[in-house]
Amino acid sequence: MNAEPMIRLIDVRKRFASQEILKGVNLSIYEGKTTVIVGESGKGKSLILKHILGLIRPDKGKVLVEGNDINKIGRKDLKAIRSKFGVLFQNAALFDSMTVFDNVALPLRERTKASEEEIRKIVNEKLDLMDIEGSNDKYPAQLSGGMRKRVGLARALVLNPKIVFFDEPTTGLDVAKSNEMYRVFFKTQSKLGYTALIVSHDVPKIFKLADYVALLHDGVIQDCLPPEDFQTSENPFIKEFVQKTMGYIYESEQVEG
Repeated sequence: MNAEPMIRLIDVRKRFASQEILKGVNLSIYEGKTTVIVGESGKGKSLILKHILGLIRPDKGKVLVEGNDINKIGRKDLKAIRSKFGVLFQNAALFDSMTVFDNVALPLRERTKASEEEIRKIVNEKLDLMDIEGSNDKYPAQLSGGMRKRVGLARALVLNPKIVFFDEPTTGLDVAKSNEMYRVFFKTQSKLGYTALIVSHDVPKIFKLADYVALLHDGVIQDCLPPEDFQTSENPFIKEFVQKTMGYIYESEQVEG
């Protein structure tokens, strides 16, 4: 691909005590595309997100966002970069004491000078996009797991971010609700055009959303490929991952085709 990546990780390394988790991660994220990071649980996938968000500094290497090394810029510039981010956390991270409306409105109230009339219009637009009209006055405890995820996504999108990070977005959801969430992801990205980086264990369903799939194994990104190429890769680690998580179905389909 000729375009410059929106985000680049260059030889990112991170160790905690004697354990090295990231051993030289190289990854490029392209504008308007959906990149999915897959791999074993507890091996550093979410840690990559935290490095990009500037929540953790690498021991070595660079994290570039639109060409800026986020570990070498001032607090003001980092805040400006973060203003382009939206994050959907694994548990949606809603405030239990706030209504759905107030949860989604919070970033607008904290980070903009929008009037309450403008805030109401924006929040309602985002909630309509999530297909959860009529839930404004409910509290998180009154919502299903899938509804809470949708409210979390509405809040992540309320400032119209350029880049949205999803940390295991379907954890805790059954198959039907996971599929509903994928439809919502697809619809919102198609409408809003944001760049998406998703950490997920939900293979192979997540592949339907992906433009690129990256495997994190043994502390490095083994490769980052379009889903079709990923499924037929000769990289031994990717091949083993595909066979463990997806079986030989894709190989047999290829032969039949």
